[in-house]
Amino acid sequence: MGMTMTQKILAAAAGLEKVEAGQLIEANLDLVLGNDITSPVAIKEMEKMNVDGVFHKDKIALVPDHFVPNKDIKSAEHCKCVREFARRNEITNYFEVGEMGIEHALLPEKGLTVAGDVIIGADSHTCTYGALGAFSTGVGSTDMAAGMATGKAWFKVPSAIKFNLVGKMDKWVSGKDVILHIIGMIGVDGALYKSMEFVGEGVKNLSMDDRFTIANMAIEAGGKNGIFPVDDLAIEYMKEHSDRPYKIFEADEDAVYDEEYTIDLSTLRPTIAFPHLPENTHTIDEITEDVVIDQVVIGSCTNGRIDDLRVAAKVLEGQKVKKGIRVIIIPATQKIYMQAMEEGLLKTFIEAGAVVSTPTCGPCLGGYMGVLAEDERCISTTNRNFVGRMGHVKSEVYLASPAVAAASAITGKISSPYELGM
Repeated sequence: MGMTMTQKILAAAAGLEKVEAGQLIEANLDLVLGNDITSPVAIKEMEKMNVDGVFHKDKIALVPDHFVPNKDIKSAEHCKCVREFARRNEITNYFEVGEMGIEHALLPEKGLTVAGDVIIGADSHTCTYGALGAFSTGVGSTDMAAGMATGKAWFKVPSAIKFNLVGKMDKWVSGKDVILHIIGMIGVDGALYKSMEFVGEGVKNLSMDDRFTIANMAIEAGGKNGIFPVDDLAIEYMKEHSDRPYKIFEADEDAVYDEEYTIDLSTLRPTIAFPHLPENTHTIDEITEDVVIDQVVIGSCTNGRIDDLRVAAKVLEGQKVKKGIRVIIIPATQKIYMQAMEEGLLKTFIEAGAVVSTPTCGPCLGGYMGVLAEDERCISTTNRNFVGRMGHVKSEVYLASPAVAAASAITGKISSPYELGM
């Protein structure tokens, strides 16, 4: 019985020739990640351990991004805690305001994540780095503390689901639509503690930004991780961004999967997740009544990358945001912000009537920069739409791609670029 891609990575990290689903292992870590919400808890736990510093100052990344720039005194204290810990331990990869970004966009951009890595992060969307062929997963702050102290973590080896992607997406369909379609199909617990492995000839038709988006939302299906094969595009990305050696693992031909699905990308349509679960999906064609909105958010670790901003700008160019609609656009990193500025995207957004924020998670978790009031509706390119996720418990969040979010900003209701004749 062969091993899946994820199982091979974990076996290598544990120094074992073979692992099986359900097996408990201790694996060496290549990177431990924390942010301004989760790191202070981990730091306090680490202090209780009475350990002498961190296991490796180059293999820890601390990225204040959730409430940064600080929104209040409490968030300022959290960031101060992280900042002082980074200084004490001479953490190489601590990213202060001015160089920070949303963690899951920043780390690949900085070359800190490559194929074959084992990465834990005290943030559930750490599964993003599977787009590069790494095993990456979210953990609690206590596990983060143990990881920073020892460079090791315990895992139960996950079983896997294979998603065979074929075909090519239409113009206004993106990775966000792919993963929303899958979550709608299998449910928010359809991949519970399983590895979601994306394969097939259709993978070559997905950009790296599409792949980051799909891997990012594996957790929304309950997945332990999401992972893509390492092809020429992934290698090109890693060579451009990193000088670290990478290692390619491939699933055995006789690897065992709990389920297998085939997704024809050419049949997918713009897909929207209605409140209050990511599995409550409808295609744009299935929406028969107007869903009037109050706010649009384009950004986050899911869809704040340069491809996302380019698509949004293409829709908004020469258009105006409908009167009374608030549109907030958040580039995921300083580099993406700069690139968007140089390409004229920010000018397009502002001329259309949107505002552009410094990189932050902000509104995604109802933190700041776009908190919703009672009975307000927001269409957002973020990853979760639980009750009260972006503000008042009686507000509503609709998850969508940047193309759909931008089109909706123009019409004031959930729409796609197709309806605008694009």
